[in-house]
Amino acid sequence: MSVVRRKLGQGDLDLFVTAHVRFVEGKSGGRRLSLKFVDLTGLDLTGRLLDDADFTGSSLEGVRMSGARLERAILFGCDLRGADLSGACLRRADIRGTCLQGANLSQADLTQADFREGVIAIPHATKGLAEMKHEQRPGLADGARFAGATLDGSRFEGVSAFKADFTDCSMKGARLTGANLKDADLSGAMLEGAEVGGANLAGARLIGADLSGVVMESARLDRTDMTGSLRAPSAAAIDRAETLMEMALDANAWAESGGELGAPACFDGEDLRPLGDRLTGLKLPALSARGACLVGFDLRKMFLQGANLENADLRGADLRGADLRGARMSGAILNKANLGGAQLGPLPLGPTRSMPSVLKGARLRYASLHGTDLTRANLDGADLAGADFTGATVMEATFVEAHLDHALGLPAQRIAA
Repeated sequence: MSVVRRKLGQGDLDLFVTAHVRFVEGKSGGRRLSLKFVDLTGLDLTGRLLDDADFTGSSLEGVRMSGARLERAILFGCDLRGADLSGACLRRADIRGTCLQGANLSQADLTQADFREGVIAIPHATKGLAEMKHEQRPGLADGARFAGATLDGSRFEGVSAFKADFTDCSMKGARLTGANLKDADLSGAMLEGAEVGGANLAGARLIGADLSGVVMESARLDRTDMTGSLRAPSAAAIDRAETLMEMALDANAWAESGGELGAPACFDGEDLRPLGDRLTGLKLPALSARGACLVGFDLRKMFLQGANLENADLRGADLRGADLRGARMSGAILNKANLGGAQLGPLPLGPTRSMPSVLKGARLRYASLHGTDLTRANLDGADLAGADFTGATVMEATFVEAHLDHALGLPAQRIAA
């Protein structure tokens, strides 16, 4: 049975969206947007507020929805081929039975979104709802781009994502059971606790991916490249946890006593993940953690002045409001890290001397740097693809040979440099 969709123009769509915004904001005259089995091909919904909107069975092929808010929206059975959903918020969205082939969902927030197959009721072309056909539709995302997206807790069971791009995604606890991820690129993805039983990962790239707590035995792994992937902490690392915690407490005492008690901590090359959130709230200035593993760590508002974090793995770490003045972070991995409001300006060493922060060659792909102080910071050669610098202070910071593809919020002259 062919699906007959009523064509809607941009002007009419804008009127419906305006009423929906009033509905979401609780204003008079508002009405929830419900556009089922409508043809919206090629229209523009960039940045629009569409929380809880219902687009069941509609054609959204090639629609521009970059930066739109679609939290809890219903996109059940939609055609989103080639659509631009980059940077959109689709938290807990119903995307079952949807075709996302070739769509751009890079840097989108898809937390707990549901991509599974769905059974859609299609109205008859002439008899409408009086005679409907039920059609089972699989979730299709072949060739879709999810680079830098957040897919934590998402439902991907049985979805086909052949040759899809999941590089540097956060996919913690995602359910990928039975999914077709053949030849997909999951390099650098954070898959901690994800379920991949029966998934087809043949030819997939999992280079440098975080596979902590992921049971891979029942997945198809022909030609799968897992070079440099991160697995669960070793027994030796777990046994070291208490010793490292004592060192951290000693360092905190050193900071609080003005150097009279204890000594700065040295965690070079250590896997700190067994410590969990036990470092939260401690003062660790002059910390040395070169090459250490701090993936997903909560380091909010911590005192880390003058820390040496060269080549440390801080993917997905929460560093909001942390004091990192004068930190040495060359070669560090900070992909998808949140450095919002962090201090990475120079550390005063006396009346006329100061030490700038150094992030030469660091990887900050899709990192959040909202309101971060980067005064005089050295970011030469850093990979800043997709990083968000909105509200950041970059006065006298250097970006020589930095990779700034799709970086947001930087002055034009910085991007040109």
